[in-house]
Amino acid sequence: MFCLALGGLLLLPFVTDALLGRGWVRIVDFAMLYIMLALGLNIVVGYAGLLDLGYIAFFAVGAYCYALTGSPHLAIAFPLLFPDGLHLSFWIVLPLAAGLAGGLGVLLGFPTLRLRGDYLAIVTLGFGEIIRIFMNNLNAPVNLTNGPQGISRIDPVSIAGVSLNATQKLFGIELPSVHLYFYLFLGFAALVAWVSYRLEKSRIGRAWMAIREDEIAASAMGINTRNLKLLAFAMGAAFGGVSGTLFAGFQGFVSPESFSLMESIMVLCMVVLGGMGHIYGVILGGLMLALLPEMLRHSVVPLQQAMFGKVIIDPESLRMLLFGIALIVVMLYRPAGLWPSPVRRRELASDEAETL
Repeated sequence: MFCLALGGLLLLPFVTDALLGRGWVRIVDFAMLYIMLALGLNIVVGYAGLLDLGYIAFFAVGAYCYALTGSPHLAIAFPLLFPDGLHLSFWIVLPLAAGLAGGLGVLLGFPTLRLRGDYLAIVTLGFGEIIRIFMNNLNAPVNLTNGPQGISRIDPVSIAGVSLNATQKLFGIELPSVHLYFYLFLGFAALVAWVSYRLEKSRIGRAWMAIREDEIAASAMGINTRNLKLLAFAMGAAFGGVSGTLFAGFQGFVSPESFSLMESIMVLCMVVLGGMGHIYGVILGGLMLALLPEMLRHSVVPLQQAMFGKVIIDPESLRMLLFGIALIVVMLYRPAGLWPSPVRRRELASDEAETL
């Protein structure tokens, strides 16, 4: 079974390219990035039960970290110090971005240790918006982020001196750039999923779940809730920083528009819809919410033109309408998510039995 699944994943970009076109391979690449983001947020929300509405800020930190150190932009801001820019290797920037994002996660966690529920959500929402506004305005008096225009000409990801932005040949098989990035993102997504699985089965994971269910009882049992909350914020933020670094290398361009509040909510919905605290459910939610909007965008306009001769409802408006309806239906009939963890399913079943 595992070999079949692995073979299917390895062939996926070729099948998608042949049936739907290369543009859809790029969409699948972004789906892998969203899965990484959702798995990182799942540590904070799904395991530790800490509602975070500003998670996309850590994604932005990783992206801008690589954009500044892997592009000529620093030559504009500091021409004497970096006449040609910094151009650090992606593999050097990756752990630096993860560490920086993790550190910011700890800084966010410290003032929110005593906050829960709506109050925690408001504070994290504000943090995410502050980071986005900083990125949007740090173009004066020193042009650090280039403001709303963003940073371009970011170096592509290279492995052993081989650029992933160019078509490569392996055993006589041509691998376009989007295929190469798919395998890179797939490898990182698998690594994040494996780390999440190991954390879930560890003492730390069980302690997070105890805090999620009842923080007072967990503290009474001797669990250091403060340190474990900070660790959850740091681990989730580090995964967000890694995803942002990959995003910047893949896009070659970053701007504050990519890190809006809507993106944070989208990643949170991937966790909630798929099944909080369940790795497979989160992966399912990430795939659905990354791919279904694109499917609607490519099908709604031709369908309306065929039926009515013109476009009546804008695809973006229809996407949000269907998205809202889907959320309502899932919360009513599948409150634990589309693929909940067995433990969560049993808890909900016992709660319903007690209510009856």
